[in-house]
Amino acid sequence: MSQSADVVIVGGGVIGLCVALSIAQRSRLSVTILEKGLATGEGSTGASSAVCRFRYSKQEMVELARDGIAGYQNWADYLKCSSPLGKYQRHGNVWLGLNRHAYEGEVERLGKLGVRASYLDDAALSELYPALNRCVRRPKFETGEAHVCRGGGRHLLEFDSGYMEPGDVLVDLVNACRAHGVTIRFRSEATVIKQSGGTVKGLGLADGDRITTGVIVNAAGPWCGRLMLAAGIDNPWPLLPTRVQIVQIDRPDGLEGNIPICADPASGIYFRPARDGHQIIVGSLLEKDEREHITNPDSFLRLADDKFIREKLFALERRIGKIDYSKTIRSYSGLYTINKADVHPVIGPTPLSGFYVANGFSGHGFKLAPAIGRLLAAQITSKSLPGDPQIEPEFLAFDRAPFRIETNSVLA
Repeated sequence: MSQSADVVIVGGGVIGLCVALSIAQRSRLSVTILEKGLATGEGSTGASSAVCRFRYSKQEMVELARDGIAGYQNWADYLKCSSPLGKYQRHGNVWLGLNRHAYEGEVERLGKLGVRASYLDDAALSELYPALNRCVRRPKFETGEAHVCRGGGRHLLEFDSGYMEPGDVLVDLVNACRAHGVTIRFRSEATVIKQSGGTVKGLGLADGDRITTGVIVNAAGPWCGRLMLAAGIDNPWPLLPTRVQIVQIDRPDGLEGNIPICADPASGIYFRPARDGHQIIVGSLLEKDEREHITNPDSFLRLADDKFIREKLFALERRIGKIDYSKTIRSYSGLYTINKADVHPVIGPTPLSGFYVANGFSGHGFKLAPAIGRLLAAQITSKSLPGDPQIEPEFLAFDRAPFRIETNSVLA
């Protein structure tokens, strides 16, 4: 069967859906999404921890996070929908400090970029979040021994950080896309990129269907490399599907007060509340836990390793107190597409005219998605709208040079 569309987006995760919606909201272009899975969320989005925090080392990434999170904070307006399923859960994000000089200058830097933040000493941290242990010492993972806790850190609070439940976001985006005339095809895998004279002409699908189009957006997440190969693009970026693990527990009984999103460098974990505070999820901040590259994104272990579960719960217990191990402990794994060059995404046009990329988000994609949707839509349609990101397109361009960064982890 042969069809046509002005724009074809390969990948029906949060990035692809946001790009499609933003194009449809500002143009009359016909848009088709091709999703190889049975439903949305089978790639990275469904297993995302969906933490929406602002602090990044590069100013432009702070701006993208700010603009992306603004989309979630004003979700109904972003979707042009009166009653979305998803709700932004604002809990604040605490970056625990290891010394009294931690995060020097960060409140001022973030404030200039429109992000509300404050320093907290141990007393202020305890007043806001009494459940959190203020200890700055690293847990003894090797032996499991207890230690005498010691405070004395300076902590950083992002007031407006929060999270969204990924499943709710995907449902809302699918409904909004369809309401704006976007066609979404499931079980539709793009395998051939048709081109002529260095310009996109269409796609061939695994089921034999063909789609004529002049614009293709590669939002295929862990499968992005396959699509670039099909397009014959010389890709300089090491975009590697990488297994990441998450543990989920019920909130321990007697845990006092609000639990924020928390980045805990002493223990190498982050955690956040889930499902209206009734659960807590915990993941890793450590680069060593982002090294399991997956050859076939269609086949990998979907549960967390026992060692990972025990280590992260040991760290969590030192931060929030005793965990009841008789209750259900859940775990799951998903895939980041990590850009090993600099853990930042590549976004925009490529040497093949009409072929755009939005790949290599390295764990940052969920929070950025509403902003990335607008950024790419403005490039493709040549039409800007109020609320579009104001960063220069060259910042994350396909032909940029890798950034020099201090850490090659999700904290970059």
